Amino acid sequence: MSKQFIRGYIAPEMARFRQPQQENAMPRSLILASSSPYRRQLLQQLGLTFTSASPHINEGAQPGETPSALARRLASEKARALSDQFPNALIIGSDQVAELDGQAQGKPGNLHNAQAQLSACSGKRVTFHTGVSVLDTASGTQRTEVEPFTVLFRKLSQSQILNYLQREQPFDCAGSFKVEGLGITLFEKMEGSDYNSLIGLPLIRLISLLQEFGVSPLEGN
Repeated sequence: MSKQFIRGYIAPEMARFRQPQQENAMPRSLILASSSPYRRQLLQQLGLTFTSASPHINEGAQPGETPSALARRLASEKARALSDQFPNALIIGSDQVAELDGQAQGKPGNLHNAQAQLSACSGKRVTFHTGVSVLDTASGTQRTEVEPFTVLFRKLSQSQILNYLQREQPFDCAGSFKVEGLGITLFEKMEGSDYNSLIGLPLIRLISLLQEFGVSPLEGN
């Protein structure tokens, strides 16, 4: 499987983190198990050196699986999918599932699906469940959490929806919008602890998880 490397970051063999208070411990790489440019950009904000690689898993929901449970499972499976490839690393997996009226909403993929999705969301609350998981492949220890974030959509006309979609084309985004761009105009209210989770990676929750594994952006490790 080919790896995707971050421009401006040092080579993966240099991307190392030491376990706290263990001078003889072997260094660990930090891996982002994602091909999403949005997640890469978010993780770059923490100033950590990392490598990104694409996991290959079946992202279909299991029978009776709730959107929150689906986000948790996929985040965990994405991290584990790269464990053989990176045997001494901290691997970050993440996945997002939108929930409307109790049903999971996926990425639209095209204009027609996106138009239907935003039409269904108009005037309603939609909750985005973003799973984030950190796996230490050396020890097998893994921690996974789900960060919910809810948005109340404005009542949108078909012309507003179509105009937005033609201008921003968010067809690879869950919920059919890019909140970091013009998508913010679609909302009347936002409810949650971490705005970044809407983009695809809940940084506040991720920082807490990384600290459990001895990685702290503020301490330079």
